[in-house]
Amino acid sequence: MLSNNLQYLRKKTNHSQQELADLLEIPRTTWSGYELGKVEPNITMLQKISAFFKQPVDRLLSQRIDFDDLEVAKSGNLRVLAITMDQDQRQNIELVSAKAEAGYLDSFQDPEYVRDLPKMYLPNLPTGTYRAFEIRGDSMLPMPSGSLVVSKYVESMKEVKDDKTYVIITHQDGIVYKRIKNHADRHCLTAISDNENYPPYTIDYSSIQEIWRYQAHIVFSDAKQQQMDWLQESVKDMQKKITELQQKL
Repeated sequence: MLSNNLQYLRKKTNHSQQELADLLEIPRTTWSGYELGKVEPNITMLQKISAFFKQPVDRLLSQRIDFDDLEVAKSGNLRVLAITMDQDQRQNIELVSAKAEAGYLDSFQDPEYVRDLPKMYLPNLPTGTYRAFEIRGDSMLPMPSGSLVVSKYVESMKEVKDDKTYVIITHQDGIVYKRIKNHADRHCLTAISDNENYPPYTIDYSSIQEIWRYQAHIVFSDAKQQQMDWLQESVKDMQKKITELQQKL
């Protein structure tokens, strides 16, 4: 932690290793050793570094200071780190594919991981932080599997509205896209699938790592054909239920 912070703070203040070593009255090789983690400064030098960068010693030792510049939203247990900008200083939309789900669950707070995600840009979106998530399965038909749901980051559970759709990130269920009932008095959500074959279930606030509100979606197949396929599946499901009911009677 310390070596990473020292390297970050030196670069942020636009100093070379030699310039900083001269200011702290130590050899350049000593400072280089600090940044590489091969040499540990004593308490006197830590205090001197702390005063120079105006950072508490305990923060130098225990926190990633570079997160300060990357944090864009924080509310209780909900926290988003790392946004990226394109060459025109427009905020990118990072894309989380189905294949990247496991990695995202482990690393969504790691700026280096987020920086490496594929990126896209959509014009005319309202101000906010956006991510695009690939949706798999048929629980939210007629939205087809493989669609990209572009969603806006939700900073507080108070902003979650009933009967709206959200991408919810939990370690238990992974990345899910559901329609929501918000039970603020019980500190939980009911996650509801648009496909009635999937029963609703409860998600506690405490288990939610991130939550993103639906803004738009991108479909990579013929919409009319998808609708026809969905209707055919619905008819088949109704026929199956009728047959089962007739057998019981």
